[in-house]
Amino acid sequence: MEEVKVVLITGGSSGIGAATARLLAAHGMKVYAASRRGTLQTPTPDVIPLSMDVNDSEATRLAVAHILQAEGRLDAVVVNAGIGIYGPIEGTLEEEARNQFETNYFGAIKTIQACLPAFRSQGHGRIITVCSVMSVLQLPFQGFYSSVKAALLSLSQSLSMELKGSGIQCSAILPGDVATGFTGARKFTAASKDPASPYKEQMERNLKKIEHDELGGMSPEVIGRAILKQLQRRHMAVRVIPRLDYKLVGMLVRFLPAKTVLSALSRLYN
Repeated sequence: MEEVKVVLITGGSSGIGAATARLLAAHGMKVYAASRRGTLQTPTPDVIPLSMDVNDSEATRLAVAHILQAEGRLDAVVVNAGIGIYGPIEGTLEEEARNQFETNYFGAIKTIQACLPAFRSQGHGRIITVCSVMSVLQLPFQGFYSSVKAALLSLSQSLSMELKGSGIQCSAILPGDVATGFTGARKFTAASKDPASPYKEQMERNLKKIEHDELGGMSPEVIGRAILKQLQRRHMAVRVIPRLDYKLVGMLVRFLPAKTVLSALSRLYN
């Protein structure tokens, strides 16, 4: 098994990305934490900040080239950059929906495609996508976020089959509620702010529940440890849901009738 020594993490300036970067560095890996700003929430000499906009193909390619020139190798990429939008599907502007997909999905594709030539040349590489349990467990008023995470999960699993025999592995991590700045950074659609919206009271109850769950969620270090575990394994798992309670929820979603699952979620979040 080729040891993982150099790792690129997108969305690495804060939250899950920053926590993962610190953890991997503490275990002897050299970590490049990429973000638009190219800064770190908590500076550390073991993690190198890197300015990189995942929406810009050329900037992404140049960032990967910089790592390869500096290190002579790149062993893994953790695709973590993403944003969240909140609002009813009815009334959401096409531009708002496209912005969600541009960063979370097409940004992931740009990052992966920039890394694959180096991985293939080396004969090894690891691709970890940070998805969400919402890729398999949909919630009201976060339909676009669920959709983009489901698309990213599908992409990861398809890619794992395409790369079979190449020495390149893929793994999708599906976090549940995590206490990070993601809650405060959530973007609200124009339709969600409409005082005359027919969903107004429903959204108020829903958002209160969601924010309560997120702020009381697991620490980002839990996700970081799940990512570290996969990078240390000889063979990465194709799909990982950290923490037992979320694993059980994932199993229930797979085996219960969809009507039963949606009815229970609707009662809980409406």
